[in-house]
Amino acid sequence: MPKFPIDLKDYKPLTFDISKPTLSSEQKKQLIKNIQLVRDTVVFFTAYAKAKDIGGHTGGAYDVVPEYLITEAFARGDKTIYPVIFDEAGHRVAIQYAMSAINKEWGKDGLQKLMHYREFKSGLPGHPETELKTAKFNSGRLGHMWGEVNGIAMANPDKKIVMLGSDGSFLEGNDAEAARIAVSRNLNVKVLFDMNDVTIAGHPTEYMKGFNIEQTLGGHGIKALVGNYNDKEDIDLLYKQIRQVLSEDGPSAVVTKRKMAVGIKGIEGSPKAHDAIGVDVAIEYLKAKGYKDAVELLKNTKPITYKEEHLGSSVEEGKCRSQFGKTVASILSKLSGKQILNSVRIFDPDLEGSTGLQSIREALEKKDKNLAKSVYHNIGPQERAGILAAGGFGSERGKQGIYATFSAFSEMIISELTMLRLSKRNMLIHYSHAGEDGMSDNTCHFGWNIFFLNNGPASEDTTKMYFPADALQMDAIVKKVFNDEGIRFVFSTRPGVPYILDEKGKKLYENYQFKPNKNEIIREGKDGYVISYGEMLYRALDAVEKARKEGIDVGLINKPTLNIPDEAMLKKIGKSKFILLVESQNYNTGLGIRYGTWLLERGLCTKYAHIGATKPGIGGQEEQIPYQGLDSKDILKKIKEMAK
Repeated sequence: MPKFPIDLKDYKPLTFDISKPTLSSEQKKQLIKNIQLVRDTVVFFTAYAKAKDIGGHTGGAYDVVPEYLITEAFARGDKTIYPVIFDEAGHRVAIQYAMSAINKEWGKDGLQKLMHYREFKSGLPGHPETELKTAKFNSGRLGHMWGEVNGIAMANPDKKIVMLGSDGSFLEGNDAEAARIAVSRNLNVKVLFDMNDVTIAGHPTEYMKGFNIEQTLGGHGIKALVGNYNDKEDIDLLYKQIRQVLSEDGPSAVVTKRKMAVGIKGIEGSPKAHDAIGVDVAIEYLKAKGYKDAVELLKNTKPITYKEEHLGSSVEEGKCRSQFGKTVASILSKLSGKQILNSVRIFDPDLEGSTGLQSIREALEKKDKNLAKSVYHNIGPQERAGILAAGGFGSERGKQGIYATFSAFSEMIISELTMLRLSKRNMLIHYSHAGEDGMSDNTCHFGWNIFFLNNGPASEDTTKMYFPADALQMDAIVKKVFNDEGIRFVFSTRPGVPYILDEKGKKLYENYQFKPNKNEIIREGKDGYVISYGEMLYRALDAVEKARKEGIDVGLINKPTLNIPDEAMLKKIGKSKFILLVESQNYNTGLGIRYGTWLLERGLCTKYAHIGATKPGIGGQEEQIPYQGLDSKDILKKIKEMAK
C-alpha cells in the first residue's frame, strides 16, 4: 500500500479560550492552515476511493472543516463542552475519519488507514457505525441524530452538546420534533448548520421554495446566528458566532451559508460535490497545491474489479433500478400530455439518479418542460410527506402517485403506509438498493427489512410486492402492473445483475409476459428445489447448475411476487425431498419465515431451510453478500447438506 501522500507536518492542534472574543493573528494563521490541510486530506482520500471505484462523499465533509476545528479547539479549552462533535449527516463521515486519524485516535498509522476508506473490513464504511470501533456515534440516515443528541444532553446536564447540522437533514421531520423538545426542556444543544444549498439531486432553494432554516428554527424557539459566506469564508465571524452559542445556556444554532466545496473548480456549488470528488477534478485541485505524490497516486490507481461469471446467467449486466425509470418513461411516452397530467404525479425524495426517476424527468422535459414541472416533483429528503402526497394524488381511479427511494428508508414510512392502505390509494413505489449487495454505506443503508411493508390485514390487503431477477423482468413487471389499482412495491438492488438464461443459453425474460402472483420454474428438478428472487436468483442458479453437474438433480424457482403464495407451486415442490429458500433479506423478517409457514399450513412437511442476512456489515461492496454467507458457493454447500 502506498504511503499517505498529504504532508501534515504543519498541522498544529489549537486550543481556544472561550473568554476570548476574537482570534489572535497567530491563532487565525494556524487555523486557516489547519483548515486547508484537513480539506486537502478529505479531497485526497475520498478521491482515492473514487479512483478504486468504491465511491464516497467529499463535499459535505470538506465544507464543515472550519466549524469542526473551531469547536474542537474550544472543547480542548473548556471541559464543559462534550468531547464528541456529533453530526446528523452520515455522508459527511470523512471529516470524522480524517480527524480521528490526525488526532492519532487510531494510533500512529491512522493516516495510512484512510487509504482504505470504504474498503471491506477497513472499519471505514460510507457512514459512521460504532460497532466497527472507528466512530463515536451512528448517524447513517439523515435527520436521525438530533433527537438522540437531546437525550445525551439530558444525561449530561453539565455539558454543552455540539452537533453539526445540514439543510438536507433539517428537511427530515425528526429535526422539527427534536428542535421543539430542545426548546421546551432548555437543553444545552448547539447545532452548527452547514447550509450549502446542495442535496443529492438539486438545490433546496430551488425545489423547496420558501424553505428557510433560520426562520424555521425561530418558529421552534431557537435563536440562530447567520453567516453568509457565499462570496468568501469569514473565519473571524464564524469563530465569534460559535463562541457566542457555546457561551450561552439553552439551545442555539449557527447557520453557515456557503457554496458546497468552495474553492474546488469544476464542482463548487454543484450537487456533483455531494458524492466522491471526480478523480480528474481532484487531480487538478491537488496539482495546484503542489501535492505531486498524491496526483501521481490518483493517476495510477485502477478500479477494484470483482468480475465473476455465474453459470446460467449472462456476462452482460443490466441495472434494474435504472430500468424502472426507463420503463415508466416508455409507458408515459405513449400518452398525451393531458393524459399524463390527469393520471400521474412523480415524487422524488432527492435520489433520482439512484432510483431511475431521472429517466422519467428527462423524458417529460423532452416532451414538454411545463408538463414536467407540473408532473415531476423533487421534494427533497422528505420521505414521509412525500409518500403521503403520492398516495393523496392516487385517491381516485385512473390516478396514481409514483414514488421512489432507497429500500432502507421503507422502514421510515410504516405508519404512513397503514393510513394509505386504509384509504385504498393507488401508488407505484420503487424501492432500490434492497438487501446488502454493493452497499458500502453499510448496515444503516441495508434495505433488508422490506417485508415490514407487508403488514396489512390478510383478509383485505391488496398490497403487492415485486422483486425482478434482472432488468428484462423489471421491464415486464412494470409494464404489467403499471395500471393496476392499489399499492404496488417494486424492488431492485444497487449493483447491476446479469440476465437469467434458459437451458439453451438464451435470455429467459426476453419476449416474456409477467404473470402476477405466479412462481416460475427456472430449472426443473427431482431431488429438491431452491427458491429465490431478485439479485439472489443468479447466484442460486449458479449453485444449482454446479449441483446438477455433481449429480444432484435440484431445481430452481423464481418468486418475483414476494408476498402472495402460489398454491400450485407450493403443492408441486412441497412433495420434493427438500426446499431451500435463498434471499438477502434479514433472516428474521424476510420471505423465509413466511414460506415455511405456508408449507406447514398446507400440510407440506418436507425438509425445509432458508438462508438470509444475519450480520451487520463491515464495509466493502461486492464482499457484502459473501460476508453474509450468501454467495453461490455457500448456497451450493447448503444444497449438498440438504440433499444427503
